[in-house]
Amino acid sequence: MDAFRTSTDVLFILLGAIMILAMHAGFAFLELGTVRKKNQVNALVKILTDFAVSALAYFFIGYGIAYGVHFFGPVSELAQFSGFGLVKFFFLLTFAAAIPAIVSGGIAERARFHPQSVATFLLVGFIYPFFEGMIWNNNFGVQDWFKHALGANFHDFAGSVVVHAVGGWIGLAAVLHLGARRGRYRKDGAVSAHPPSSIPFLALGAWILIVGWFGFNVMSAQKVEGISGLVAMNSLMAMVGGTLVAMVLGKNDPGFIHNGPLAGLVAVCAGSDIMHPLGALVVGGVAGALFVWLFTITQNKWKIDDVLGVWPLHGLCGAWGGIAAGIFGLQALGGAGGVTFAAQLAGTLFGIVIAFAGGYVVYGLLNKTWGLRLSEEEEFNGADLSIHKITASPERETSW
Repeated sequence: MDAFRTSTDVLFILLGAIMILAMHAGFAFLELGTVRKKNQVNALVKILTDFAVSALAYFFIGYGIAYGVHFFGPVSELAQFSGFGLVKFFFLLTFAAAIPAIVSGGIAERARFHPQSVATFLLVGFIYPFFEGMIWNNNFGVQDWFKHALGANFHDFAGSVVVHAVGGWIGLAAVLHLGARRGRYRKDGAVSAHPPSSIPFLALGAWILIVGWFGFNVMSAQKVEGISGLVAMNSLMAMVGGTLVAMVLGKNDPGFIHNGPLAGLVAVCAGSDIMHPLGALVVGGVAGALFVWLFTITQNKWKIDDVLGVWPLHGLCGAWGGIAAGIFGLQALGGAGGVTFAAQLAGTLFGIVIAFAGGYVVYGLLNKTWGLRLSEEEEFNGADLSIHKITASPERETSW
């Protein structure tokens, strides 16, 4: 029975890893549909190569920093317990690789290719696992301090803060170093619209992410005995809340409608195992409102050219999710308890500081030493031709 239980756990977490791996296709198509046509190929290529670079960085460096585990022993040791330790790495790698996938959307259309690959290696190898290990492995006794000083551990079941807020705040740092796309903000104060190139591809990306998210959240239990239908229900309710609020506040804009459910799912990750479904609905609705409001402000008022809105979507909605777990996770509001508002607020702010500071240093150093941005001519021609020497529809450009 023990062998059967172990094998079942391996299958469970492997299916979760595969579902989250599929989410990276969602990241790719969401970006492909949002950017202009001359940058579609680059969107697809970045997500795949960033995943490969992330795998190497996490395998050789990051996973050891986070969990003190390496894979340099004999196969007889690695394959123990039906290889559960190996598929656990695969599962957590898909989380780690979400960091550069998130950043990719913010820096789209004007970032150089190989400097971003180097940034990916540094972020996934060092910055992300440093915070991940403190929250999910109690490195440096950080969780013990939260419990002693603030009454509870910092609770982040599926990564509202550890993954999404960290990725979003790193993305903001990268965008600030890169600056706005050429011609986006005119000297007379006007904003030039850069509409999405393909609403169908944008919608496809959103749907792939939505479906995969149920693996992202539910399989965060990591073992079959920890599975909870509550997590699935809360994910569903938050997704619904985010969609409908974004639809109303976004005035039927398809970009907002398809990002609304993602905002809700980002926010519910942290407390999906302890909230009441009605609480999850509220959390998702607030996240949908946050995304619409702050995406509009950052683009039009603050003139921060975050192409896919990764800072509002992941950075701010992720931070809201971390804090919301300390509100709607309380027994007084129908939650399971075991959390405090103070611990959730402190842990969220801690993650923001590490992510933004780490991202600012990484992208700042690369910008000074190598350069992050395409030249004006390369940006005008588009990343597809400038970097990959081909467009998404090359048959239209042939001479025969």
